Parts: sequence; C-alpha cells; structure tokens
Amino acid sequence: MNEFVEAKVDFKWQEPKKTYDVIIIGGGGHGLAAAYFLATRHGITDVAVLERKYIGGGNSGRNTTVIRANYGIPESVRFYKRSVDLYFQLEEETDRWIMHKQKGLVWLAHSEAHVRQEKARAELNTALGAETSYVTPSEIKEICPQIDITGSGQWPVLGGSYHPAGSTARHDRVNWALAEGAMKRGAHIHQRTEVQDLIIENNQIKGVVTNHGKMYANKVLCAVGGHVTSIGDMAGLRLPIRTHPLQAYVTNHYAQSFGPIISSTSLYFYISQTARGEILLGAEIDKQPSYSYRSGYHFLQTCSFRAMTMFPFLRDLRINRQWGGVCDMSADYSPIMSKTEIDGFYITSGWGTWGFKAIPASGESMAALIATDETPDLIAPFSLDRFKRDRTMADRGSAGTH
Repeated sequence: MNEFVEAKVDFKWQEPKKTYDVIIIGGGGHGLAAAYFLATRHGITDVAVLERKYIGGGNSGRNTTVIRANYGIPESVRFYKRSVDLYFQLEEETDRWIMHKQKGLVWLAHSEAHVRQEKARAELNTALGAETSYVTPSEIKEICPQIDITGSGQWPVLGGSYHPAGSTARHDRVNWALAEGAMKRGAHIHQRTEVQDLIIENNQIKGVVTNHGKMYANKVLCAVGGHVTSIGDMAGLRLPIRTHPLQAYVTNHYAQSFGPIISSTSLYFYISQTARGEILLGAEIDKQPSYSYRSGYHFLQTCSFRAMTMFPFLRDLRINRQWGGVCDMSADYSPIMSKTEIDGFYITSGWGTWGFKAIPASGESMAALIATDETPDLIAPFSLDRFKRDRTMADRGSAGTH
C-alpha cells in the first residue's frame, strides 16, 4: 500500500435490477458524478451506472488531470469556474483524499498577437471571477525557474497569463470518491456491462439492451466520452462529434521542484509534474479521427522536441510510459450538456481534451437537469440544439485542440 492506493474506499456492489428510475451509460468521471449528485443533491438513488469495462477505465483514467477555468468565452469561464470551486471542496464533501493540489497555470505567448490574446484572457477571466493576470517573461521565470525564456533561440517567450487556481488531482481517486459516494447512498454500478442498443417507443426512451439483458428506465443519460456517436446512432441521432485520439507520456522521476502547469498553444504542448515526481507532457489531438487507443513514436518525437526548446532539463530524462485516449471533439470545441430529441434521453458529451476538469460541474448540472427536467442556467448555452439554432460556442481554449 502507498499514497496512490485508497485504503478506505468501500464499494457496495449490487446485483442488477430490471428497472431503475435513471440509467447512466458510462462509468467514467461524468457518469459517476451525475449519479453522485443525483443522490446527494436530489435524493434520487434508484440509479444504475453501466460501464463496459471498469469504472474510470476510459478517458477518466487516461487524462492528464489538469483543472482550470481560464477559457476564452464567458459561458465557458463561468462553467469551469464552478467546476474549479467544486474540486476545491470535493475532498471535504466526500471525506476522501483525491490528492487535489493547487499549482497555478501559465499560458505562454510567443508572438505579439498571442500577447494581446493573453491580456484579453486575463481581463475576461478576472471579470468573471476566475482570477487570471498577465505576466511578463521575468515573472514567468520566477514562477517556473526551469523554463528557458529564449525558447532555445527559436520560440522566445514574450509574456503570458497566470491562472493561480490551476490545479491537479489524482484521476482514479476522483472516480473512486464519486463512485463510493453514489453507491453508499443506494446507486448501483455495474462493470463489464456494455450497452448494445436503446429501447425507444414513440420517441420516448424506455431502457437499454446490454450484454447481460435488458434494463428499463424512463430517463437515460449518455456519458460515454469518445464513443458517444455509437450510442447516438442507436437513438437515431446525428451528433456534431468527431472522435480523435489524444496521447500523453511521463518521464522518470525529477526532483519535486517543478511547481506550475505550463501550456503553449503555439507549440501545442503542456507540462506539469505528477505527485510521484514524473514530468508529464501532452500535446494536440491526433489529426486523423479514430477510436484507437494506441500510442506512437511520432507523438513522442514531436512533443519532446517542442518541449525541450522551452525546458532543456528534459534532455536528461527518460520516457517511462505513454498512453492514449479518445476525445469526443464537438464542431465548436465546446461541450454538449443537454436534453435530446428523444424524450427522457440526455447527453453529456463533446468533452474533447477538457473533460476531467469539468467532472464536478457537469455532474451537478446534469443531475439537476435529470431531476427537474429544467436546464440549469449554467449549461443552457451548451445545449445540443445550439448547432441547429446557429448559436455555436467556439472556444479553442486548449493546447490539445489543434
């Protein structure tokens, strides 16, 4: 046992029933959070979460755990600010250590255009309560001494924005805390249970068909991440989602001295240090759409080259492990949290490369929508019908969207 294994967690597994009030497809962070908040905020506990592998075995277990609210449009800033706030209180609420750590996040600017962009980001974020300030190259060097401000003479840093609330948390512990919290209040979580079809009658959801048989509910939430279009096809819905792989990797241990999270949208990479002392790096999504979870050498080569121009100390480290996930990228790079054209069928999707940071706010909001059938103001701009209404929410607020 060590600090990365939760010794206190107590899962209460139950035999599946035929009928539930709510069925949630997908046992990752978003599905588990919806079940947790249905139970804790609305007293709805007759809930089944169906996961085709094991809880947190999809993107929730394959991400890079960055938590932030420094987005580029007001609607996104408000939403992610709520998620940041919920993460800060999640340990106390669940009585579980999710290894949440505030680190601060620096968004680098390498051109005059990006300097203006980061100054605007700082003003917008701060006006909406997500404290962010513009920082000079010398201030960035103080925040992160390991950075080469000259960019190895190729990509000089001209400035950036600093978001103090930028944080990380341990992904599996977040999933465990939410799963345990939902289960001890009566929710059922069924692993190795794959949804193979939906039961729809007269445009009303009635349940799902799984590899273990049929389950019935008048409310079903789809929270399956990169495989959402497969579920959408079962409902006859054409979703504005394209799935792309996303890769990341960690190095061997480095002295625990790399404090912040650093991101560069010009160089398409981000970097932080894990609780184990590894240096974690990620980059943009793979350009070719795919459901593949495989990782490759080309990603290691290109991401490492770009990162070393800013952080020369990386040349002395070894790559220990790499992995891949699949991202549900929406057409406007913003999430979808919404009812659908099928009565009783809800969707939380389009999470792309920013799903982990949204887990608490998404779960809270979707639970409120399912419980009341009224869309919370916080997520109203992210409804599925915005594409039909030509009210898109374009925000490439991530180094991974390119």
